[in-house]
Amino acid sequence: MNSTVQVITWQGLALAFVPTLIVLAIMWRWTAGVGTGIYATFRMLAQLLLIGYVLVYIFETGRPSVVLAVLGFMLVVSSWISIRPLQGKSRRLYRNAFLSISLSGVLTLALVSQSVIGIEPWFNPRYLIPLAGMIFAGAMTTVSLAGERAYAEASRGVSYTEARRIAMQAALIPMVNSLLAVGLVSLPGMMTGQILSGVSPVVAAKYQIVVMSMLFGVTGMSAAMFLYLEKTELRKKAKSPQ
Repeated sequence: MNSTVQVITWQGLALAFVPTLIVLAIMWRWTAGVGTGIYATFRMLAQLLLIGYVLVYIFETGRPSVVLAVLGFMLVVSSWISIRPLQGKSRRLYRNAFLSISLSGVLTLALVSQSVIGIEPWFNPRYLIPLAGMIFAGAMTTVSLAGERAYAEASRGVSYTEARRIAMQAALIPMVNSLLAVGLVSLPGMMTGQILSGVSPVVAAKYQIVVMSMLFGVTGMSAAMFLYLEKTELRKKAKSPQ
């Protein structure tokens, strides 16, 4: 297949914001928080352009210490963001979120990068960093959903076992929906990107199967671990509902 990547010009990039401008205009007309939309759009633009240049530097360094430092930074930030929806943020919550995301995420990343794909060298940032980003982000979101739902149920006086069951089911809804819809309703970003870059659709499908499997695994493990680590606090909450 043709492996030539169609380069997006700066003019083309600007045109991509036409739908965004339409939505911002609607938000302004309906007084639906257009300021937040504008801020989020500019922040997204700045972050992605910045990370593009940062990744160029990381890819060219060839130093495992730099790659490991980036992975550590990603874990610290994702753990902090994961507890954002929870009330009464504490060191305990952050520690448990960090342990849940780190243990499940690093285990999954090591399995996929070293055994499934077999990247060379082992720290190849072109593979390791994108894979880590998907894994840590998936775990982060699921820990947030599981924690928020578990504490909401516990505050109603629901037992720990029942709150855990409800929270686990709720946290995995987005992932299960993705598994059901992939290939029928949507072509995920990684598969679409590979096809656009000229990779065979069959090869792209294999990579996407790996991605979906690793995401289902890491999201389930991270949520289960977080709920287990928060068991004592959830039981206390259930005994004194507010």
